[in-house]
Amino acid sequence: MRSMASWMKSFSRTAFLTGLLLLLASAALSVPGEEIGDSRVDVAIVEDIINPVTAEFIADSIRKAERAGSTCLVIRLDTPGGLDTAMRDIIKSIFTSEVPVVVYVAPSGARAASAGVLITMAAHVAAMAPGTNIGAAHPVAMGGGEMDETMMAKVENDAAAYSESIAKKRGRNLEWAVNAVRESVSEPAERALEIGVIDMMPATLDELLEAIDGREVDTPMGKKTIHSKGAAVHTKGMGLRQKILNVISNPTIALMLLSLGGLGLSIELYNPGVVFPGVFGAICLILGFFALQTLPVNYAGVLLILLAFLFFIAEFKVTSYGALTIGGVIAMTLGSIMLFKWDTRGELLGFMLKGVAPIVITITAFFAFAMTYAFKAQRTRPKTGCEGLVGEIGEAQTAIAAEGTVFVHGEYWNARSDEAIAVGDKVEIIGVENLQALVKKVSS
Repeated sequence: MRSMASWMKSFSRTAFLTGLLLLLASAALSVPGEEIGDSRVDVAIVEDIINPVTAEFIADSIRKAERAGSTCLVIRLDTPGGLDTAMRDIIKSIFTSEVPVVVYVAPSGARAASAGVLITMAAHVAAMAPGTNIGAAHPVAMGGGEMDETMMAKVENDAAAYSESIAKKRGRNLEWAVNAVRESVSEPAERALEIGVIDMMPATLDELLEAIDGREVDTPMGKKTIHSKGAAVHTKGMGLRQKILNVISNPTIALMLLSLGGLGLSIELYNPGVVFPGVFGAICLILGFFALQTLPVNYAGVLLILLAFLFFIAEFKVTSYGALTIGGVIAMTLGSIMLFKWDTRGELLGFMLKGVAPIVITITAFFAFAMTYAFKAQRTRPKTGCEGLVGEIGEAQTAIAAEGTVFVHGEYWNARSDEAIAVGDKVEIIGVENLQALVKKVSS
């Protein structure tokens, strides 16, 4: 019996220790690590013109991938090109990224033209889906206008040198990189892969992740190996705020905004007091400057909010029939969208209710409250001074044929009337001239 009891005790201890070890091993295996099954890949979708908002979106995507510890960031690209300054901001973000950045021109039918060429070549890994093309990076003037010969040569040489430096850094075809700028050459995906412009040509995102798995790339933090096979994929497009700003940042819209802004201010200068064209023009000009990246997004937001305050304050002094208030609300809304960022996860109602609406409603309500009391104060009849006597009822102290004396508001006043008034009659003050009350008889 003792041996049986001893054996049972020994078995219980062994089972307990075994269970504890299994539990600890399970917990250790559940901790995120470098294993393939636990890796994460972020995918940012860019399907529009390259502009300041695109640059902000890609920079935000890189920062979020860094914070999440993603094995890489894939930029799914389809663009006709865009602004040079925005393109350079994107390339700076890629070059300084701590996570490998993969540019994937997809789906079939997509393109990486103009600024998209340099962005693709700047990636740690450049890939294109079959049926896509890349090239035509020759610089052009905003709006399709023409530059003089000297300026065109300067811009072209600068763009060619920049393209060559990117190709050299990433080990891509130098000659083609220069020709894409100088001669606007363009290639389909198959040819681009053949001549060393891109690294691979996967048909799908899954094929891309399998192809780049195990690939080692250079980052500012040193060499990093991509573990993308079987990784959890987190796809993200622009949020509502960025979508709104992206529409404004379209170069065609930008030129239209500048034109409308100039026209509105011109109408206001030639016809002072119309108000609406001036309000509309001022808002359009600031939005146009932002869209062309003359004003950074934060400065544009601050200027719009300051403009809104000016409109609200001007409403006290100018009869605008609500135009200034409406302009102030619009400027405040757009300024708030530009100045502040919210992670809205694509929910329009949540974005408006949690982000912009409280700011706009609070400030608008404050000025509406203040204006209401200002209007009331303007309409209130004066209580003191000569103006305060008008409408008061007094009593004639002497007979008034043309002039006489009345007692009103606790004071004796010389009075004048166009009608005969007897002593003791009630009189109403209808005006004051040269410290003499103008009165009329109050009928009983």
